[in-house]
Amino acid sequence: MSDRHFDELAVRFAEKIYGGAKGAIRLAVLQADLEEALPARPLEVLDVGAGLGHMSLWLAERGHRVTLAEPAAPMLEGARQRFADAGQDARFLQAAWQDLPDQLEHRYDLVLCHAVLEWLAEPLAILPVLRGLVADDGWLSLAFYNKDALIYRNLLKGHFRKLRRARFAGEGQSLTPQQPLDPRDLAEQLDSAWRVESRSGVRVFHDYMPADFQAKAEPAALLEMELAHRRHPAFAGLGRYLHWICRPR
Repeated sequence: MSDRHFDELAVRFAEKIYGGAKGAIRLAVLQADLEEALPARPLEVLDVGAGLGHMSLWLAERGHRVTLAEPAAPMLEGARQRFADAGQDARFLQAAWQDLPDQLEHRYDLVLCHAVLEWLAEPLAILPVLRGLVADDGWLSLAFYNKDALIYRNLLKGHFRKLRRARFAGEGQSLTPQQPLDPRDLAEQLDSAWRVESRSGVRVFHDYMPADFQAKAEPAALLEMELAHRRHPAFAGLGRYLHWICRPR
């Protein structure tokens, strides 16, 4: 297995996701968490695996200085166009995470690593690299595909044979992440170098709703309820993605 990078098909799929409720909820949770955690001053920001640049653009529009690092040319071009359309500046770097220590001159106040780990052949191998990219008084915003939520969704669907085989990963050109993360294993790996200061679930209930209920839900109310329950002790761990904000030890 190798790290998965994305082609034009994946770009079109990502655009579709961000045009609907799933993408809106994801952005709303990430933005709410960052607004709560970050200081009110311009920061040097690095977005690792920046994709189409949605979060980077949001940060740039708030006065932060942003570098986008993305290995897939179609994704990076989409991000570049999004910034141009918004009249915002940024540095765009076509690079895999393994190359970043050699290509970047300094460490960053905030490093984003959103929906990256689950596409890597060895997800935990990126953690020391991320630590080297974050300033000692900085922040890491880490969002990852939650194995617990994937198991729960398969339980609800009665996919018991799949669960017995523990076959959770997408394969080949599938747009299902290839390495869902166990949050307990990840927390253990982070513990020596990071303090996890906040934990939120992304889409803690939306994806479990019957399709007709999803279609009827009023978008503003959906966002309100997802934000209200993103840290609920019973529901946060059911988020399809988990968002952790970490500080170096």
